[in-house]
Amino acid sequence: MGQVSAASTILINAEPAAVLEAVADYETVRPKILSSHYSDYQVLEGGHGQGTVAKWRLQATESRVRDIQASVDVAGHTVIEKDANSSLVTNWTVAPAGPGSSVTVKTSWNGAGGIKGFFEKTFAPLGLKKIQGEVLANLKKELESSSS
Repeated sequence: MGQVSAASTILINAEPAAVLEAVADYETVRPKILSSHYSDYQVLEGGHGQGTVAKWRLQATESRVRDIQASVDVAGHTVIEKDANSSLVTNWTVAPAGPGSSVTVKTSWNGAGGIKGFFEKTFAPLGLKKIQGEVLANLKKELESSSS
């Protein structure tokens, strides 16, 4: 049973503080930027940053659906989502990059063992990177269109 992870990064033409605030906004920004892989999105507690609890269904593949209930923590420039239903952890890290910001999303979890684990470690990150890329592109569009 090894660690499986996927990470994606995008550059956004917006101030790091504004980007971090948007990433931590589960009430208005997050529902707008989720890709079609997400459904049943709901904020259960809070809605902005630390202490927020949100849930959703993530359809990673045709046969793989995860029910996520994320508790949100904020550490410096990173928003951390920990799933109550599994070992899944997603970090959204915002850093200054030239005139704007870079946002890196990294999701990791404890994978299966044996042959199933081999396939999970090989293919799951590819699918997840595609989903992360769509969400990050939507975040970029949201922030860059609202700042112009």
